[in-house]
Amino acid sequence: MTFYVASLALELIWMLSSPAGPSSYKVGTMAEKFDCHYCRDPLQGKKYVQKDGHHCCLKCFDKFCANTCVECRKPIGADSKEVHYKNRFWHDTCFRCAKCLHPLANETFVAKDNKILCNKCTTREDSPKCKGCFKAIVAGDQNVEYKGTVWHKDCFTCSNCKQVIGTGSFFPKGEDFYCVTCHETKFAKHCVKCNKAITSGGITYQDQPWHADCFVCVTCSKKLAGQRFTAVEDQYYCVDCYKNFVAKKCAGCKNPITGFWLKGSSVVAYEGQSWHDYCFHCKKCSVNLANKRFVFHQEQVYCPDCAKKL
Repeated sequence: MTFYVASLALELIWMLSSPAGPSSYKVGTMAEKFDCHYCRDPLQGKKYVQKDGHHCCLKCFDKFCANTCVECRKPIGADSKEVHYKNRFWHDTCFRCAKCLHPLANETFVAKDNKILCNKCTTREDSPKCKGCFKAIVAGDQNVEYKGTVWHKDCFTCSNCKQVIGTGSFFPKGEDFYCVTCHETKFAKHCVKCNKAITSGGITYQDQPWHADCFVCVTCSKKLAGQRFTAVEDQYYCVDCYKNFVAKKCAGCKNPITGFWLKGSSVVAYEGQSWHDYCFHCKKCSVNLANKRFVFHQEQVYCPDCAKKL
């Protein structure tokens, strides 16, 4: 692609009925007895054109000698102002920007892809194109750029509601872009507690989504995300609240029976009472009776040998 900017260095020549240049000729009124070189009509007292050593009337000049305007395809008469550039010719009034049609006979221009453009349109031609309206984004335009694609600020709109996103927050989905509200409606998971969209910071428990602020202890409202907790009948408890308000108490040590104790979580249950397995031992000899035969007498646990001595 070659760009040409009009200047003396590029030999831009304005032919205004001038004898200079490739279309050199002279226009005047004939004082002598000469006939037209082509039609042989007398020229004395009439306007004529002298070109390449011949004299001709204006009509024959237009027919046989004049250059053809590349824009209107009509002859450029001897009385017309002619512009030529790189072996192409225009009437001065036809020499205009190919984009905006601004007259360029007395202004600098750029030749690009065989087209004549004004400087302003050249800038637009070389400017990035808006993905939305496909028009040029020129200096001073507010724009939005994402992954190499550019939009005018007002052309960057939500693919769903068509409202202008501009420089606001958005969510990309393939070739589409969504404002926060539409993305929440169409794509975001909804918290099982508050039923509102989860846009960030959500957690999942048993394949159900929660806001981190919604997944809390049912008793003290402590956040449980990243913490140890216990679920009881679809209710969630932190360690302390479970021990204090939900867990059964060991009949031996009187502490809560939970899975949080380091010694284990095995439970021995009998007659409505519960024990940690390590607390289930003979009242007299203290032998551990978990998974062993025992005797239950007057709310106490005994091994078979000690029971015989009662």
